[in-house]
Amino acid sequence: MELDFSRQLHYWWALLPEIVLCVWGMVVLVAGVSGKHAPGAADPDEGGDPSFSGGADLGWLALVGVLGAAMANGWLYGVHEVGNTSMIAIDGFRLFSNWIFLVAAALTILISFSYVYRQRLQAGEFYGLILLASAGMMFMAGARDLIVVFLGLEVMSISVYALTAFNRRDKKSAEAGLKYFLLGAFATGFLLYGIALVYGATGSTNIAVIGEIVSGGTASPRLLAVGIALLTIGFGFKVSAVPFHMWTPDVYEGAPAPVTAFMSASVKAAAFVAFLRVFVVAFDSVHELWYPILWWLAALTMVAANLMALAQSNVKRMLAYSSIAHAGYLLVAVAAANENAAAGLLFYLFVYTLMNIGAFAVVIGVAQHGEEKLQIEDYSGFGWRHPLVGVALTIFLLSLAGFPGTGGFMGKIYLLQGAADSQLWYLMVILVLTTVASYWYYLRVAWYMWMRDSASSESETAYFSPLPMQLALIVTVALILYTGLFPGQAIDFARASVEGLGTWSR
Repeated sequence: MELDFSRQLHYWWALLPEIVLCVWGMVVLVAGVSGKHAPGAADPDEGGDPSFSGGADLGWLALVGVLGAAMANGWLYGVHEVGNTSMIAIDGFRLFSNWIFLVAAALTILISFSYVYRQRLQAGEFYGLILLASAGMMFMAGARDLIVVFLGLEVMSISVYALTAFNRRDKKSAEAGLKYFLLGAFATGFLLYGIALVYGATGSTNIAVIGEIVSGGTASPRLLAVGIALLTIGFGFKVSAVPFHMWTPDVYEGAPAPVTAFMSASVKAAAFVAFLRVFVVAFDSVHELWYPILWWLAALTMVAANLMALAQSNVKRMLAYSSIAHAGYLLVAVAAANENAAAGLLFYLFVYTLMNIGAFAVVIGVAQHGEEKLQIEDYSGFGWRHPLVGVALTIFLLSLAGFPGTGGFMGKIYLLQGAADSQLWYLMVILVLTTVASYWYYLRVAWYMWMRDSASSESETAYFSPLPMQLALIVTVALILYTGLFPGQAIDFARASVEGLGTWSR
């Protein structure tokens, strides 16, 4: 049943998923300071079960909020939008993106239970910030106005800054939070100044109106060019594109591992979704102006990140450079700016969220829900001691590398199809070659797991996997294999979601 409504009177219906997350985030925060959930319960190894004690009920409560937002997001499919110049979009592109953020939030919460418990973190604040950060991401995905994009970015960023420095007893976490905050504020200045210049060039901050003015040739060309360049810098920082990636390895290594998983998947997805909407809708008619910049950003990011990842021995740091490399693959889709590329970007973001959070879930378990045993050598013989988890991590690594039969492989195929439609032949070659190079550092971890024995019994890696983490691993492995073997339904859904987003003249 379709429901027509006046956007002037009923804006809040359009923001129902975000409202649910914000309200529920505050509920979790209030519940966390009620006195019942103070950290300090017994260690799990001494008889406690972090799945059902020590504040984990706040995690289940947060998952209820995610479920409520998912129901609200599904309800929006029955809402008919009037016009396309409102500040908040109710289109398939936004709703598909919301599913990515909700899945990422749910998986992050599931893999965080024991980490929060063992590290004696404030569970209410931790889960509440995840919900609020997810709401900010959803604001960005649905924004049709540059000011709303900025507001969503700030809601997301402030929450993630706090999450990065959340473990106050860990100096690395505090250092990572400070670095992320300072560089994030610096990059936000570029984005905001870019918005100001685009407004000066067009007289509007509405993305659709900007597109009409730019295509009509009435925008100030010099102001517009500088504004687009500054917006590219701002978005480039958020997606970790080279050379705006400097913060990523240190922040990912220092942040609590569940937060690193959340950042590497959700923050990147939100930035790419907003990036694509702004550039495809507002600046499509001047594609030749910004296309060369994105071409070189994509090429440089793919090559540099993969080369730096080859030299890493710390698994978290290796996955950080891997995340930068995947940003390069996704930049190919933004540079292509056609319907197949946009659908491929959505599909790839969904699969990347699954395989990256899944890989971090295993890393968290191997690190004993702390920040230890993060070297590749610590995985020696792990596959034979814990075969099911070893197989799961191998699947995640193969999918990240783009091995046939996995969702990661199909995601790269759709990105290549989008690039081919725009005749980006050299970028396609770079994407393929860097993907082949990435096999070395992904399969190096798998080789240590299955082909190397531990030097001694003392170095053998223990593994503790509570019920919520097991559930997350099962879901991620199943979906990665399903999207790799039967991708048709997911890519058709993604294609339907990008219809009407842009003119798709290429």
